[in-house]
Amino acid sequence: MNKEFHTGNRKRLYEGLKSNSLLVLFSGTELRKTNDEYYPFYTDRNFYYLTGLDSKEFVLLAMKDSSGSVEERIYILPPDPMQERWTGVRIKPAEAEELSGISDIRFTDAFPGDIHTLAVSGHYENLYLDLFRVNPQDIDRPAHRFLRRAQSEYPFLRIENANILIRRLRTIKQPCEIEAIRKAETITRDGIVAMMKASRPGMYEYQYKAEFDRALGQHSPQGPAFPSIISAGKNNFCIHYYSYKGQAQDGDMILNDVGAQYDSLMTDVSRGWPCNGRYSEKQRLLYTCALNTSNHMFEIIRPGMKMADVDATIRRFNAEQLKDAGVLDSVENIGTYMWHGGAHHVGYDVHDVVEVPEVIAPGMVFCVDVGIYHEEWGIGFRLEDNCLVTEDGCENLSVITPRTIEEIEDTMCKGIR
Repeated sequence: MNKEFHTGNRKRLYEGLKSNSLLVLFSGTELRKTNDEYYPFYTDRNFYYLTGLDSKEFVLLAMKDSSGSVEERIYILPPDPMQERWTGVRIKPAEAEELSGISDIRFTDAFPGDIHTLAVSGHYENLYLDLFRVNPQDIDRPAHRFLRRAQSEYPFLRIENANILIRRLRTIKQPCEIEAIRKAETITRDGIVAMMKASRPGMYEYQYKAEFDRALGQHSPQGPAFPSIISAGKNNFCIHYYSYKGQAQDGDMILNDVGAQYDSLMTDVSRGWPCNGRYSEKQRLLYTCALNTSNHMFEIIRPGMKMADVDATIRRFNAEQLKDAGVLDSVENIGTYMWHGGAHHVGYDVHDVVEVPEVIAPGMVFCVDVGIYHEEWGIGFRLEDNCLVTEDGCENLSVITPRTIEEIEDTMCKGIR
């Protein structure tokens, strides 16, 4: 993305801030793994969405006065030649300006004094922080630590949660974001096709993962969008499975739930196939039910449809398919074979942190996920595609990845030869 994209995102955010407000957003800090080793750093997605800067310990500060005018600045890490020998060259002021579109660039050691001066100046009434948490027990992020300081030192500032405003911005994807997702779909397809072509009885799950990773590595260094879920046989009945230790036996289904990223935009795609390249009668029956359900959803999803109805319709239609096939005794018992929801947004996060809408609108991108798990038959898989809502319907962005039985068997046949 270019700086105009990030500048536009900030402008829209600033419009939602109250007058006489300060906004402080953090890029995040490293988490120690052990001794002198850290987990790979992952820049806060909201910070990246607003600035385009990918680095630890950066700070975005914005000041909106009583007239609605906004000043903004970025605090970056100062040069440290010795540290840079170990961890790489740090972003310089000119580069930060070019990436973000912000001209006032300062070093992080100036931030504590600057924010104190502004907070006690008497010009500001509100302090916006990104206070996102999935669970109250999650580890404190920089915003939560700064919150405690602000409540102690600046009790006269009203705390506002900027996360609510940013979620709203991220719900509708802009044309450049959609284009990036399309490119990520192409990379995802290459990874899945590589696994299909290599598939054979006796292959280990980690070998499937190696095929996927190698294919993605031909495109960029970013790698998978999230830890890949790749399993065989009975391991398919663990929804989020990451061991990769199992071995595919002749006739086993291979389940994969994987994604790639392009320019930090992500995909989330699932396919299921028999490791030997030919669907058995029972596998064919269940996969056809899932495919019919998915196709039905792409026919009916359109602006104005309630978001909650997407998941409900997937379950209801798939239940009817399974009942008509003689697999399910009653549609009320669909929970026997469907174990999870069927729709979530994708974007800068694989489960994108957006304002979950009541009604679908053009520009939204979310998954249509149909999972079937038949433990008695030993068959578990899911068929998951990314859906772009258009002005008068929707588009399956993942249709380029083989998804029908015929397409999958033909792709695998080419690899087995």
